[in-house]
Amino acid sequence: MVRFELKAKDFATEITVFNSRQKNLSSEGAISNEHVSNSTAVRQALLNRGIRPEELPSDEDVKKVERRINSEDKRTLIDPDALE
Repeated sequence: MVRFELKAKDFATEITVFNSRQKNLSSEGAISNEHVSNSTAVRQALLNRGIRPEELPSDEDVKKVERRINSEDKRTLIDPDALE
């Protein structure tokens, strides 16, 4: 399911935002390492529950998802405070 995978990625990103603020991370490298660590932890949690995202059936057309993500990215650039 594409939607499921996006939510897992969103969750990892939100953990990164939270931890970056809590730990006062400011360098791109530190934030990137934090994000990789959080993505790995989320994936491991899914695997521990028997969920393999790459084996889930697609829920939506990939092009449609790409357009929606691009639209959301543009809105985020216009109003970054909306993420909070």
